[in-house]
Amino acid sequence: MAKYDLLNIDTLPPDELDNDKIKDETKDLLEELEELQNLLYAEGKHSLLVILQGMDASGKDGVVRKVFGAVNPQGIHITSFKAPTKEELSHDFLWRIHKNVPEKGMIQIFNRSHYEDVLITRVMDWCDDKTAEKRFRAINDFEKLLQNNNTHVLKFYLHISEEEQKKRFQERLTDPKKHWKYNPDDLESAKHWSAYRKYYNEVFEKSEIIWNIIPADKNWYKEYLIAKKVVSTLKNLNMKYPKLEK
Repeated sequence: MAKYDLLNIDTLPPDELDNDKIKDETKDLLEELEELQNLLYAEGKHSLLVILQGMDASGKDGVVRKVFGAVNPQGIHITSFKAPTKEELSHDFLWRIHKNVPEKGMIQIFNRSHYEDVLITRVMDWCDDKTAEKRFRAINDFEKLLQNNNTHVLKFYLHISEEEQKKRFQERLTDPKKHWKYNPDDLESAKHWSAYRKYYNEVFEKSEIIWNIIPADKNWYKEYLIAKKVVSTLKNLNMKYPKLEK
């Protein structure tokens, strides 16, 4: 399996990129996505699962709003996975995940996901390596099951730098429009950067479906890359509108 090292992967776009040009291309991609989502819904043969992972303040909510905000709300669901409830903890760790996967014709977004069960659980020493290995195998089998049922899985890690995270945390303290985002637990989580990097690298290496590592310090570039990947994935399905029955 490929080796990953987030420390050696840039969080910024290439210097030569034209900001305005990329934004125009993103606008065109989002218009195309709106039509493709309508086609996905009408044909009803495929579904799309989009998994968003990243450190706090990496912009997961922004991706949901900016990239998927224009599609028909009837054809999309968003699930944000928080700490498991008492009921969820009484089942296997994939129980709450499986009941939220998309039906045919739908786009489902996971804002955080089943990967938290091999990430934060290990950072906080709630899960040992032996248990994590079993969970990796279960996750790969689970995602293979989804693929076999025509659910196409796209996984995005929003790769933000520590410096940009600090800047965004500061904005949550100083900008009245962002006060609601402030959570003191985020500051505690930020103390564990090295551990998170270690376990994210392992997630990338052990995943059978490749992860898209998205430079996320600049929102315009992050949104462009994700929109481009989603559009190309849906276009490759060669979907057709159903014809009238004779």
